[in-house]
Amino acid sequence: MSSHPVTGAARGRLFVVAAPSGAGKTSLVKALLERRPLLRLSVSHTTRPARPNELHGREYFFVPVEEFRKLAAQRAFLEHAQVFDNYYGTGRAPVEADLAGGRSVILEIDWQGARQVRASLPQCATIFILPPSRDALEKRLRARRTESDAAIERRLRDAVGDMSHWKEFDYVVVNDDFERALEDLTRIVDSQGDQLRADRPALTPLIAELLA
Repeated sequence: MSSHPVTGAARGRLFVVAAPSGAGKTSLVKALLERRPLLRLSVSHTTRPARPNELHGREYFFVPVEEFRKLAAQRAFLEHAQVFDNYYGTGRAPVEADLAGGRSVILEIDWQGARQVRASLPQCATIFILPPSRDALEKRLRARRTESDAAIERRLRDAVGDMSHWKEFDYVVVNDDFERALEDLTRIVDSQGDQLRADRPALTPLIAELLA
């Protein structure tokens, strides 16, 4: 059996990446997939409207609420959750098929979904991405220019709640410098991320500031 985590294993590995809104998760995952093109990104279902630059089947499968609820009732999701006013879910069958076929998969979801995936597939590796500060998080959210001030304020409040679940994850990556954060994420996928475990003492001061 090859030691390479992405290409040679008899069964693929599942990586679950979560973060508070604005921490840079989507950009990091996109850059990781460019570095490790054999990783398969799982495309989630959502009931939220597509943004102007998004395509059905690429960023998400955009479905009506009733269709989503029907799929959930059929246990078609590996995980699903309500985030803000919308539902999100990961199709079970495509992920299981990729893993069984030796393809490693990355899920870009929230902490609620990560908890469900961990319960179903405890061998997965879970990664939480943190911003370097509360100020940096707010600046990133405002830089998107896609939401009202009220929506941004709500996201900031909810982000603190999201970040309080960091201990549930195997690894934590701090997105202070993008290239360094990408390197850290790559090391985890390449099975070289022991220094990035969530229980490392160096995180203590940052966690205290983010959750204050």
